Amino acid sequence: MTDTARVTTTVTDAIADVRLTRADKMNALDPAMFEAIGAAIDALHGRADVRCVVLSGEGRAFCAGLDMASMAAGGSGTGRARNAQGSILPQHVTWGWRQLPMPVIAAVHGVAFGGGFQIMAGADIRIVAPGTRFAIREVHWGLVPDMAGFPLWRTLVRDDVLRELIYTAREFDADEALGHGFVTRVADDPHAAAMALAREIAARSPHAIRGAKRLCNMAHDADPRSMLVAETDEQMTVIGKTNMMEAVAANMAKRAAMFED
Repeated sequence: MTDTARVTTTVTDAIADVRLTRADKMNALDPAMFEAIGAAIDALHGRADVRCVVLSGEGRAFCAGLDMASMAAGGSGTGRARNAQGSILPQHVTWGWRQLPMPVIAAVHGVAFGGGFQIMAGADIRIVAPGTRFAIREVHWGLVPDMAGFPLWRTLVRDDVLRELIYTAREFDADEALGHGFVTRVADDPHAAAMALAREIAARSPHAIRGAKRLCNMAHDADPRSMLVAETDEQMTVIGKTNMMEAVAANMAKRAAMFED
């Protein structure tokens, strides 16, 4: 297990269980929390042994958004240098999950407000508890959403719905979030459901999954010709290779596959 004080990462059976651990503050985001989440993402980038990530928050909430007390005390100048993906640190803690090579599943409960709502959007898949409360909260504090929510939300929800939720900063529940497309599904125990799904994904060829994620990431913005080329390029990296042949052999023999990372 790796522990960056406010985030823990435990890897078991090719699944990284990443938890926000500032439970006493509902995992609210202060400078140390931004740094810890960014470090957790960076540490996962080069791990070929990790096939799926489950992201959750300990305590009563997934993430309550910005720690406004920390902001008032001068903690708002967090990480303004841009990385290779064009993100500053407050954007990296959201956009970085989408840029990881392996799928990320967010297990969300309690509240996901403001920055927490944006971090949730960075996951490939979002499973939430029935009583979870959501809000794009920034305008309530005289701010604008600036943690990479916009390039992610445009793939999920209608433009007019997004504008209404941003402009009003109002709370909404899990059913409404599901109806709008912000979340994938509702489950009584989102972490257990996320871990079960992660085990299913981890049992597939990691090279095929990573190639599929790259294609999903570019699908919204790329022109059809570029997508056609990308599909072929990704297929050529796996077809006839060891993991593809193992997938065929395992399916024919009705046994669990033994893939190479």
